[in-house]
Amino acid sequence: MSPSRWINLLLLSVATLTLLSGLLLAARGQPAWAAHLWLLGALPVMLALLIGMARTLARGEGGLDLLAVVAIGAAAFLGEMLTAEVIALMLASGRVLEDYAEGRAQRAMTALLQGVPTSAYRYEHGQLVQVPLAALQVGDRLLVRVGEVLPVDGTLLAAAELDESTLTGESQPVHYAAGQMVRSGSLNAGAAFELLANTTAAASTLAGIVRLVESAQHSRAPAARLADRYALLFVPFALGLAGLAWWLSGQVMRALAVLVVATPCPLLLAVPVAIVSGMSCCARRGILIKSGRALENLARAQTIFFDKTGTLTGGRARLVSIETAPDITPSRVLQLAASLDQAANHVIAEAVVLAAREKNLPLSLPGDLSEQAGAGVSGMVDGLRIKVGTWNYVTAAIHPPDWALRLLPRLGQEGSSGVFVAVDGILAGVLVWADEIRLETPRALRQLRAAGIQRTVMLTGDHADVAEAIGAALGVHEVMAEQTPAGKLAAITTAKAQAITLMVGDGVNDAPALACADVGIAMGARGAAAAAEAADVVLLVDRLDRLAEAIRIARHTRRIALQSVMLGMGLSLLAMLAAALGALPALAGAILQELIDVLAILYALQALHLPGSKPVASLSAAELQALKEEHQALQPLLASLSQLAEKLSLMPGPAIVAALSELNEALAAQLLPHERRDDLQLYPGLARMLGGDDPMAAMSRVHREIFLLSRRLRQLSAALEPAVPNAAALQEVQACLYSLNAILKLHFSQEDEIYHALGDAPSGA
Repeated sequence: MSPSRWINLLLLSVATLTLLSGLLLAARGQPAWAAHLWLLGALPVMLALLIGMARTLARGEGGLDLLAVVAIGAAAFLGEMLTAEVIALMLASGRVLEDYAEGRAQRAMTALLQGVPTSAYRYEHGQLVQVPLAALQVGDRLLVRVGEVLPVDGTLLAAAELDESTLTGESQPVHYAAGQMVRSGSLNAGAAFELLANTTAAASTLAGIVRLVESAQHSRAPAARLADRYALLFVPFALGLAGLAWWLSGQVMRALAVLVVATPCPLLLAVPVAIVSGMSCCARRGILIKSGRALENLARAQTIFFDKTGTLTGGRARLVSIETAPDITPSRVLQLAASLDQAANHVIAEAVVLAAREKNLPLSLPGDLSEQAGAGVSGMVDGLRIKVGTWNYVTAAIHPPDWALRLLPRLGQEGSSGVFVAVDGILAGVLVWADEIRLETPRALRQLRAAGIQRTVMLTGDHADVAEAIGAALGVHEVMAEQTPAGKLAAITTAKAQAITLMVGDGVNDAPALACADVGIAMGARGAAAAAEAADVVLLVDRLDRLAEAIRIARHTRRIALQSVMLGMGLSLLAMLAAALGALPALAGAILQELIDVLAILYALQALHLPGSKPVASLSAAELQALKEEHQALQPLLASLSQLAEKLSLMPGPAIVAALSELNEALAAQLLPHERRDDLQLYPGLARMLGGDDPMAAMSRVHREIFLLSRRLRQLSAALEPAVPNAAALQEVQACLYSLNAILKLHFSQEDEIYHALGDAPSGA
C-alpha cells in the first residue's frame, strides 16, 4: 500500500475516533471537552489539505481544496466544532473512497506488475541454479515449474499448458507443442517443462508490457485535466454564492452551509475513476491502453487505417489449393515439391515442407541440387527431375499447358501466388498460396461499423490488383495500394485534419504511421517492438475484433464519466441553492455532500463493466480444436470437387464415371454425415449460446442445399454413359461440382467464424 493511502486511512481513523469520543462526552454533559476533541480531530485533515494545496500550487495547478479548508476554518471560527469535525470526517472518508475506487479500477493492470518474476531456474554445468532475471542470456536452458510465470520469451523443449489470461484475457489454458515459441508473462498451468531462452529479461514481452502498464498508470486523461479547469471556475462561483447568501440574509451560517456543500469532488474524483476503470476493463480483455488521452480519442474516432499484412490478414503464407495436371494427384505434387524444398533456403520452401508434414506425407531425400536465389530450386527426387519455383523459372525450358495458362490470371485476381512444380520437364502442378484473411476480420469490421466508425481504409505495399481483391472481400471503404512507409504517413496526416484517426499495424515499417495517428494501435504482443513502443494501444491478444471491443469500452467509459459528473455536480448545485436559501444546515449539508460524492464515484465505477455484456456461454478450447480438425479433415474432399470439375472435359468416359463414383462415395461417407451431425447435435447447442429465435436457421438452410446438390450430383453421375458421355450432361455435372464446392467453402467459412466468435465470448462483468 502506498504512503498516501496509509495517511488517508490514519486521517479517517483519527476523525472517526474523535467524533465518536466527542459525542460520548457531549452525552455525559461535557460539551466543552467534546468541542475541543472535535477541533483536535478536524485539524489533521485541515493540515493535510493545506499541504496538498501547497504541492499542487507548486506544480502550477489549482489549489482545489481551498473550499474545504475555508469550510473547516469557518466552522471552527464560528464555534461549530461538530460541523468542522463532520466535514473533516467526510473529506477523509472521501479520500479513502477515492483510493479504493482507483485501486479497484487499476486491479487488472496491476495484476501484470504483481506477477513479474524476480528469478529463474537455469541449467549450469548439469546443475539447476536459481539466478536473478538480469543474469539470463539468450540461449540459456531454463526450467519452468508448476505455477511459475515464464521469465523470458523462448522456445519450448517440451509440450506445455499455459494460462495466458493475465496477458490476453483468454480464460482457457492453451496447449503448446515442443518447438513452439512462447512469450513471457504466461503462467505454467501444467507440468514443469524446459525452455530455451530467445531473449533477455529486459527485452522480453513481459518487460515491454510492464513498461507500458507503468506508463499507463501515470498518465492523465484530457477529460481529467478539463475537469480540473472546470473545478477552478467552480471555486470563485461557490465563494461568490456563499457571500451573496450571507449579504442577502445577514446570516453567516448560510454562507458556511453553502461552502460545506460546495465541493467539486464529483468533477475531481468521478472523471479519473471512470477513465481508469475503462482502461482496467480493456486490460481484462487483453487491450493495453497507455494513456487516458488514447482512451478518449478511441471514443471519438471516426476513421481507421489498417496495414494489410499481419493486421487484416494473418501475415503468413498458407496453402489454399493445389492445381494439377490430369495425370497426377495433388498429394503427389506436394510430396515431390516438399521433398525437394527440404534443401531450399526460403520462407515459402519452409511453408511447403510444413504443409506436407501436416498432411503426414512421406518425404524423400533430394539430390543433385541447384538453387537460384529468389527463383527456385531443382534436383532429383525418387529418380525424377523436379523443379520448384516461380513461373519464369519452372517454365523457362518447357511449353506451359493450357490449364496452367488459364490459372495465371486467376491468381492475380484472387490475390494469390503460385509455386510451380515441374516433373521431368512437364508442368505437373501449382501450389496456390495466399496470405489469408484473419478469421475474425470480417466480423471485426462489421463491429467497428456498428460502433460508429465511418471510414475504413486498407494500406498495403501490394500491387493494386491484389490489394483490390482483398479489399473487395473485406468490404473496406477504401484501398490504398503500393504504399511506402512515407505514403502511409502522408495519408494519415491528411486524414487527421478531417477526423480523429486510428492506425492499426504490427511491423517495424508501421511505427511512423502509428506514432502519427491520433491513436496508434499495435497488433499483438508478438509484433515488432518498434510498433508496440510507437503505439498508444497494444492488443496483447492477436485478434482484430478486440479493437471493436476497445472502442465500445472507450465510448461507454466516456459516457459514464460525463453522466457521473452531471449527476454529482447537478446534485451539488441543488444543495448549494438549498443552503443559500436556508433550507439546508451546515451539518446536514456535510453529510449530504458526502453522499453525493459516494454516489458520483459509485456511478463512475460502472465503467469497470463491459458495455452491454451479459453471461454468454462459450466453446472451450478443446471443443474449438475438435471443430477445427473436423473441417481440416474435409479440406481434401473440398479440393477434389473443383479439381475434378476442371479436369472433367479432358478425361475419357470410363475415368469420368469412376472418378464421380469415388467422389459420391466420399461425400456419402464423410461430408453428409458431418453435416447431419452438425444440424442435429451441434447447432441446437450453438443456438442456446447465441440466444434469440432460431439463430442457426440460415445455416441449417445451407445444409438443405448441400444435401440437394449432393443428391443431384449422384443422379447426374448415374445417368452418364461410360463410353461417350453426352457433352451437355458433362456440363451439368461440372456446374453441380462447382456449385457444391462454392457453397461448401462459404458454409465452412461461416461456421469457422461462428465458432471463433463463440470461443471468445466475454463473460459478464
